[in-house]
Amino acid sequence: METSKEKASKDKEYADFEEKVKRTIYIDHLSPQVTTPVIKAALAQCANVTNVEFIVNYTIPYDIPSAALVELDDEMQAKAAVELMTDFPFIIGGMPRPVHATHAKAEMFRDRPPCPGLRKDFRWIKQGDGEYEVMRKLKNLAKRHESENMALIKNLLDEEKELAKQQQEALNGNGKKYEMLEDVVSDGTIRKLAHHYGVRLDD
Repeated sequence: METSKEKASKDKEYADFEEKVKRTIYIDHLSPQVTTPVIKAALAQCANVTNVEFIVNYTIPYDIPSAALVELDDEMQAKAAVELMTDFPFIIGGMPRPVHATHAKAEMFRDRPPCPGLRKDFRWIKQGDGEYEVMRKLKNLAKRHESENMALIKNLLDEEKELAKQQQEALNGNGKKYEMLEDVVSDGTIRKLAHHYGVRLDD
C-alpha cells in the first residue's frame, strides 16, 4: 500500500518532469555529423542549451543521431527556438539545414517517470483470438516499412556525404579568400593598387 509521503514524492517527481518537457524541444532531420557543441552554437542567438540527448534509431544498423531532445533554460526559450527554426533556416557549419523543430512531448523521453494514477494492463495474444489477425498484419506491415526505411537511410547517407563535401569546399574557398586578402594587405600590394587607381586608404 502506497503511503501519502510516497505518493507526494511521485507526484513531485512527475511535476518536475512535466516542467522539463515544457522547456525541451525536439529536433529531427539532423545530419550525422551534428554534435552537442554544434547544436549549442546554432541556438546560442536565442537560447541557452543545458542538455542534449540524441535519439538513436535502433531499427537500423547505423549509429545515426537523426533527432535530438534539446533542453533549454526555460519554456520561453523553447518557444523562441521553435519559432526561430520555423521562420528561418537552421545554420550548421555555415550552411542551412532542412531541420524541423517542435515542442517535446512526454512520450519522447526514455527516462520519463510513471504518470501518477496511470495503470497499464498487458496480456498475451494467441492464434484464434480476435486481435491475432490484426497483430499479424501489423507485423507484416512493420517488416515492409523496415525495408523501405533502409532504402531511405541509404539515400540519406549519400545525400549527407555530398552535402558534407559541398560544405567543405565552401569552407576551403572562403579560407583561401581570407588568406589572399591577408597577403595583399601584409605585403603592401593593396597600397600599390590604391595608388595606381587613385583610391585613398584610411589608416
